[in-house]
Amino acid sequence: MKKETNQTDFKNITGKEIVALGYPSGQWFTEAINHINSNQLNLEQMEAYLEQFRLPPEVGIHEKPVPFSINLKAENEQEEDNVGKVIATMNAVMKTPTVVNGSVMPDACPAGPVGMIPVGGVVAAKNAIHPGMHSADICCSVMLTDFGDADPKEVLDAASATTHFAPGGRPRGQQFQLPEELREEFEANFFLNSARSISLAQEHLGTQGDGNHFLFVGKSKLTGNTMMITHHGSRAPGARLYSQGMNVAEKFRKLISPQTMKQNAWIPFDTHEGEKYWEALQTIRKWTKLNHELIHDGVKEKIGATVKNRFWNEHNFVFKDGDTFYHAKGATPLDPKFMPDITGPRLIPLNMSEPVLIVEGATTATNLGFAPHGAGRNMSRSQHKRNLAHKTDEEIFIEETKGLDIRFYSNEIDISELPSAYKNAAAVRQQMEDFNLGTVIDEVMPYGCIMAGDVDKNAPWRVKRRKKQLRNKK
Repeated sequence: MKKETNQTDFKNITGKEIVALGYPSGQWFTEAINHINSNQLNLEQMEAYLEQFRLPPEVGIHEKPVPFSINLKAENEQEEDNVGKVIATMNAVMKTPTVVNGSVMPDACPAGPVGMIPVGGVVAAKNAIHPGMHSADICCSVMLTDFGDADPKEVLDAASATTHFAPGGRPRGQQFQLPEELREEFEANFFLNSARSISLAQEHLGTQGDGNHFLFVGKSKLTGNTMMITHHGSRAPGARLYSQGMNVAEKFRKLISPQTMKQNAWIPFDTHEGEKYWEALQTIRKWTKLNHELIHDGVKEKIGATVKNRFWNEHNFVFKDGDTFYHAKGATPLDPKFMPDITGPRLIPLNMSEPVLIVEGATTATNLGFAPHGAGRNMSRSQHKRNLAHKTDEEIFIEETKGLDIRFYSNEIDISELPSAYKNAAAVRQQMEDFNLGTVIDEVMPYGCIMAGDVDKNAPWRVKRRKKQLRNKK
């Protein structure tokens, strides 16, 4: 007589059995094994369940670049070189097999080797998230608060006592509390749930980093109201997510598209990893928005002002429309479909001596629903410094910031963030008009701003090394 199968005949499976069925190991293994064993799935049921984790077939790169829109023109010989490099790197990017469309903005400039998406680039990909196309500064964004008739100097003074620039987070006793709901989102996502990431998420709240991040104060050209704008990204929590995303994308690249450049590796959205990475990006977006709000609210409390208005937008993120993912590496979303919490127009800063533009605009076939995010650069920071080596930092600072209240958090001038380091603002504005990249509806005229400054010049490790060198000379 044939023995009937019952519960006691079930044998727990392990990762080895799943690999034997043709599935490469991944973050989803633990969840899958638990599901299969807890439900005691037979072979047929197990194979049907695992089908959702099957990788797509291997694909090669496009033979020719997918066509893209060029909303950029050279104003001089120096810019011709920049434009040539931008087009060359975009041509390489647009051979990536997932890519279906692209665009470059007037502020475009190279961000790395050929094949790396340029700053000012937009790349649309089908069913794929490319971590290298949003870079480590995930959700770099700008927020504006209208403080009505507040004194701009009082606002800037209060901001100086509230914000925190440069590397690292706030010391104990000066940290903001990570909201429990946000902490739970970190803990629920394997990309974010390490103790280090959660610790950094609290330490870095209320901080703005270095480089081109700033806190700007000015007055509305339209109303005369005092407005404060902050510019920063997701700090260390975002940088850690980026690193993990690149590692996962590289594993997929090796399996499904080894011809694709490493910097353009992707995570298929219809995988467990893809869904979790998308969720992690949204959590980091919430964290970054909160980071802005804490700084703005801190200033409001210090000066006792009434908030007349507040709005924000990211310009370094991934935006989803159906199964198409728009990777904006320094491009401002115009289309409301890209921002679920839109509360106002968009912000485009140029440089510390120019107004911050408040814009709105329509989606076109050539802008893909985006505008520039700033003025961009025609040369590297180091090249700019070499060009001005015949002057002292103090001389350059005085020439370029006359009439403005410019403060560096590190007390060290960073000439690579002064106006001459950027493209001509008037030319960028003209090209916005020429290429239908948004309409300026107001301008925040500059009073002053705070930036990190040259954080390396007297960094603790540099000071320590100089002291050691002096001791050795004695």
